[in-house]
Amino acid sequence: MKKLVLIFLIFVSAATQAQNPTLFEEANEAYTNDDFDTAIAKYEEILENGKTSVATYYNLGNAHYKLNNVAPSIYYYEKALQLDPTDEDVQNNIEFARSMTIDDIPVIEETGFEKRINQFLSTFSYNTWAYFSIALSVIFAVLFIFYYFSRKPLIKRALFGFAIFIFLLGGISVFFAFHQQEIQFNNQFAIIFTEEAAIKNEPSQRADTAFNLHEGTKAKVLEDYQGWVKLELSNGTQGWTENNNLKRL
Repeated sequence: MKKLVLIFLIFVSAATQAQNPTLFEEANEAYTNDDFDTAIAKYEEILENGKTSVATYYNLGNAHYKLNNVAPSIYYYEKALQLDPTDEDVQNNIEFARSMTIDDIPVIEETGFEKRINQFLSTFSYNTWAYFSIALSVIFAVLFIFYYFSRKPLIKRALFGFAIFIFLLGGISVFFAFHQQEIQFNNQFAIIFTEEAAIKNEPSQRADTAFNLHEGTKAKVLEDYQGWVKLELSNGTQGWTENNNLKRL
């Protein structure tokens, strides 16, 4: 009798889930049916519920791209890359979105050892580096246990040497995780969301306009001051704009 009740409950649960698809599935279905506004609303509801993922940000970027919403599409692609810098689909699509922007700002490339280090660190997010360090810590603990209980001197030396090597790798992974986290949190970026944003020489409406930026342009946030934000472009140019002209990543 209990087995029959259990089978019935499982069947009811499965039927309920089939009749009530998840919000993500509903958003995907709306996107497939070219109902991009509905898809955007449902993806945003997922984010409001605190459920962030590369797929959600990526699909949101795609939906906005289909509607030619330049700034939001770039913004959500950038959010996806923050979670997974190695995602090739996101990397490809953000280039398409960037081609829709008006501003063509050259990038000053890093050179030398610092460039190679930053490129290597950016291969993974700080969360991934942290997972590496945890996995290496577990491997180290297992190797130490085998070393402790081993009775053969040759095996003990081999296990000890390998354990020390894994320990050092774990320490390096921890360092990389903290360093990548520091880069991400100290280097704050924003996307221009207004059609055109005046960039001033000083944080004042009376200040001269140095130049204008347009929607979708990415800039580094340097400073906040009474509703104004100091930005730095990829070519090193700096200026002030009102906070409501942008959305921070």
